[in-house]
Amino acid sequence: MNGKTYLVRTYGCQMNVHDSERLSGLLESAGYTAAPEGTDADVVVLNTCAVRENADNRLYGNLGHLRPVKDAHPGMQIAVGGCLAQKDRGEIVKRAPWVDVVFGTHNVGSLPVLLERARHNAEAQVEIVESLEVFPSTLPAKRDSAYSGWVSISVGCNNTCTFCIVPALRGKEKDRRPGEILAEVQALVDQGVLEVTLLGQNVNAYGVEFRERGAFADLLRAAGRIEGLERIRFTSPHPREFTDDVIAAMAETPAVCHQLHMPLQSGSDDVLRRMRRGYRQDRYLGIIDRVRAAMPDAAITTDIIVGFPGETEADFQQTLDVVRQARFSSAFTFQYSKRPGTPAAEMEGQLPKEVVQERYLRLTALQDEISWAENRALVGHRVELLVAAGEGSKDADRGRLSGRARDGRLVHFTAADGVRPGDVVETVVTEGKPHFLVADGELLSHRRTQAGDASEAGTRPTTQGISLGMPAVGVPAPLPAAVAACS
Repeated sequence: MNGKTYLVRTYGCQMNVHDSERLSGLLESAGYTAAPEGTDADVVVLNTCAVRENADNRLYGNLGHLRPVKDAHPGMQIAVGGCLAQKDRGEIVKRAPWVDVVFGTHNVGSLPVLLERARHNAEAQVEIVESLEVFPSTLPAKRDSAYSGWVSISVGCNNTCTFCIVPALRGKEKDRRPGEILAEVQALVDQGVLEVTLLGQNVNAYGVEFRERGAFADLLRAAGRIEGLERIRFTSPHPREFTDDVIAAMAETPAVCHQLHMPLQSGSDDVLRRMRRGYRQDRYLGIIDRVRAAMPDAAITTDIIVGFPGETEADFQQTLDVVRQARFSSAFTFQYSKRPGTPAAEMEGQLPKEVVQERYLRLTALQDEISWAENRALVGHRVELLVAAGEGSKDADRGRLSGRARDGRLVHFTAADGVRPGDVVETVVTEGKPHFLVADGELLSHRRTQAGDASEAGTRPTTQGISLGMPAVGVPAPLPAAVAACS
């Protein structure tokens, strides 16, 4: 053990959150320990995002705040990774020369070596590679949750959406072998995890690299056969590749939650064409209709961008029309912002900020109205909740705990003795709010779980990296049936 402490700060999407689990696992394997809360770490890692317009300002602002901390703590190191590091490269060290290490999205596993090299050479180390060196899931991970785990099934993206910089920073899609994915799921379940979320930049395109149509639906069914796995979620699919076999797998596999995050981005065919999304309004609404026919209780969420270059009032009205028809349970809404390096940044018709803001407010008001109506319709319904940690900021003051229903909705419920994060409870919805549900009655049931035991003990699962294709010393243990079938 080297006796040094670390802190990883994460910005951006679920991919970054999961990458940070890998970074923590790597550092702990190298002998570092997590810095106690309220203390200054010996190594601070900023895992960055490049999607938002102010991402650069946020990074350099945070680095500015860290400079006096580092000056007061000789030997402290600062590392910057993630999408913004992949984009800005050596510019980071030029603008913030007190940074010790810069690494990209394709060489996460290099961090401990780069820290040691920077320490030994007494100079900054910048290492950005152009293609994936090692699939992240072959690296160790220290998981954030005792009851819910991220599992990457692919990295990168083959799409060319004109507003998105991610493919340029994450690279072309690389798929993991099904057996490796299922082995990682099994490793998490063996440590008490009840729920996994399958991650991919374009999750339902899974299988494109090994040319197997239907691979994602097959993966959902196979994961559903793993004993002890109670909930399976996935994010994010793309409407262009979304197929009926996935709907069937969702409807027919009990462990797969009836929750679907389906990015719309715009309801206007003209805007979708300029976005290069590869589908149109009719196709999108057709998917929603088929999902609801197979799973009437499905909660469907979405992403929408307001104010894309050239968007007219008529285009925006079409987006509002789709929102009214789709009746999303919630939506992540964004005001379009230029990202240097994307085709959209150079398009004509960039809209004034005040126009985009006004449309954004109209959209969010409509979606809040729909979300509230959909949530009020659930009053009196029985729900099964996986009790969560830290989801309700006012829970302690109100004598409540929080949990996620199977459809992904957040529910604040009356606390009861012995209920812990990771346990499973059943209760009845008493009130619907625009962004959550309330269940203020007595619990109908409470099931203590291994995940709850781990939460209570303050322990978290760790995975040492899954790679069935790598040679191993000794005789390997037999794989679970669901894993062996897909290896």
